[in-house]
Order: sequence, then C-alpha cells, then structure tokens
Amino acid sequence: MKPTTALLAGLLALTADPAPSPAQDFAVIVNASNPVSTLSKDEVAKLFLKKTLAWQSGQSASPVELPATAKVREAFAREVLNKSVAQVRSYWQQQIFSGRDVPPPEKPNEDEVLAFVRANPNAIGYVSRTANMGRGVKVVPLAP
Repeated sequence: MKPTTALLAGLLALTADPAPSPAQDFAVIVNASNPVSTLSKDEVAKLFLKKTLAWQSGQSASPVELPATAKVREAFAREVLNKSVAQVRSYWQQQIFSGRDVPPPEKPNEDEVLAFVRANPNAIGYVSRTANMGRGVKVVPLAP
C-alpha cells in the first residue's frame, strides 16, 4: 500500500468510527398523571422545539429545560434534538427574532425541573438518570 493510501485509510478509520456514545445519560419525565407511556425521540424533539404544541389529548404541552451549562442538557440536545446546545440557542434566537415563539423556561437545577413537572400536569422535562425522581413524575421511555 502506498504511504498516502495508508495515511488516508488510517484517517478514515479514525473519523468513521467515533468513540461509542455513553448510555443515555438522561431520563425524559412527565407528570405522573400524563397518560403517555412512551414517546419517540422525534416527538420529544418537536415538543421541545415547539413544533408540536400539545399532547395527543389536546392539552398544551409545557417543556422545561435545564441551564445551557448542564452536561445533561448537552446530552439531551445531541441525542434527541440532534443539535448542540449552541445550535439550539441559535434556533431560538431565530424564532424570537421572527416573532414565532420563545424557548421553554429554564430551571437552574434538576430539583426545580422535577418540581415544575410535578406541579404541571402537561409538563415534560429531562433530568439525569441518577436523579431522585420521587413521586409525581414518571420516566417515559424513548422509542428510536
């Protein structure tokens, strides 16, 4: 094999197989009274980007976010929204500038996201898998 071919093959091997992503680091949660039992990643993305504004029941959905600096938010944005947090911020800046919508509210920590979801029957949020969920919320498995 020629040296340039070997170099190209080596570079392709490095870029074609990135490090495996860790197991899902977050859990999508809804109020315990919400009848939803599973959601696709696409459905969750549409709720958080406000492309879908209501649950199938017709009730308005209320997504809630963690701060942009939270590692869980980065994992959620990458895995569900297929965007970085910076790309999500850019999306919301465009939505605000065009007068379409505003982003979901941000809560400063997981405890406050959990409290928001507990208090709001139509809320949807995410927290780390290791968060103490407690009563009033349920984890919704994500279908591919």
